[in-house]
Amino acid sequence: MGERVGVIGAGYVGLTSAACFTQLGHQVVCVDNDQSKVDDLVRGEVTIVEPGLTELVRDGLGSGRLRFTTEPPELSDVDFVLLCLPTPEGKDGAADVRVLEEVVATLPGLLRPGCAVVTKSTVPVGTGTRLAELLGRPDLPVVSNPEFLREGHAVEDFLRPDRIVLGSVPENRAAAERVAALYGETNAPVWFTDPASAELAKYASNAFLALKVSYVNVLAELCEHYGADIRDVGRLMGLDSRIGPAFLVPGPGWGGSCLPKDTAALLRTAENAGVDFGILRDAMKANARQRAAVVRKIRLAITGVSDGSLSGTRIGLLGLAFKAGTGDLRESPALAVARELARSGAVLTAYDPGVEAVEPDIVQVVDDPYLVAKDAAALVVLTEWPEFRELDWERLAAATERAVVVDARNLLDPAAVGEAGFTHMGLGTDPNRRTG
Repeated sequence: MGERVGVIGAGYVGLTSAACFTQLGHQVVCVDNDQSKVDDLVRGEVTIVEPGLTELVRDGLGSGRLRFTTEPPELSDVDFVLLCLPTPEGKDGAADVRVLEEVVATLPGLLRPGCAVVTKSTVPVGTGTRLAELLGRPDLPVVSNPEFLREGHAVEDFLRPDRIVLGSVPENRAAAERVAALYGETNAPVWFTDPASAELAKYASNAFLALKVSYVNVLAELCEHYGADIRDVGRLMGLDSRIGPAFLVPGPGWGGSCLPKDTAALLRTAENAGVDFGILRDAMKANARQRAAVVRKIRLAITGVSDGSLSGTRIGLLGLAFKAGTGDLRESPALAVARELARSGAVLTAYDPGVEAVEPDIVQVVDDPYLVAKDAAALVVLTEWPEFRELDWERLAAATERAVVVDARNLLDPAAVGEAGFTHMGLGTDPNRRTG
């Protein structure tokens, strides 16, 4: 039968957790206050673009192990409650935990003795202690269990994690071990630590990835200055086992639902502690500059100068989501570039496999990638969808006004698109230099 698990919040983390725990054999009830969303989920309709998630939800519904409801009393007989609630960036950069705290304040009257309250939301250091105080019931142990899910790979990451992190005070160690047992079939290494370390580990991980991306984006600019090739530099760096190859490809910057708010929250945490985290502040500034750098590259490709006018210029965009494998537009650097191009007077058409529409005053979204090329002065790759490599680039070239592609993800094979008739401009590369 498995354990009885309650999940509060049917967003990205909550829905993935609910579906995957069902797959691991547990009985799961997922509570959300959005009636329309719950109605869709009861019918097996999943709006989140995430490989494998829809299938898991429908399997769970079909087996009877997964239920969705708007009624919190449905949690009264569960042994675990997972808090998967939004903690957005507040005005001061710190995480806004008001929704989380409001929900927790309702739990003491609902939960049975011994039910473990598990925080999967990304929360500031010290939240575990604060939640225990809000609950006011020592028989409801609080355990920190941060998620490390990559959008586009969330199901895979949940079912085959590289680590399970559990933070608890010593007297709640048994509850943490019970939470660990929920993941038993994943055979993942389990790390038990204190709540503050578990909470900080999530922020530290995301901020480090942001640092790495900002580093390679600045390095790409240096490569262009000296005629080096960031593709070669990145490969050579990645061969060092201390560094690794991940996150060493330049792009329009980092975005999404996690990295921007988590870096801001970690910086605010450091400031509150009187710690100068200047390296993180500089990474955030570099990320903001990167969007403008990509726009300058597009201006250069179209007009021949980095400050040339784009008024009335047709530009086709390939990708709007913040990364491939998702339709998430939150803090998307691709969308930020599109907005800047629109403010400059460019006429934009875009295609993204995971995005159906954005603000119509910014860009027209089409459902056929070949429509973005019609009379375009340039095409711009802004999201690293692998299928963009497989497009018929000769057909795209024939439809453009000028066969120029600005590859802001260094996704394409320059030789292949060159043979198709395109002038290829990547980031951190010399278009006249051939690499082996």
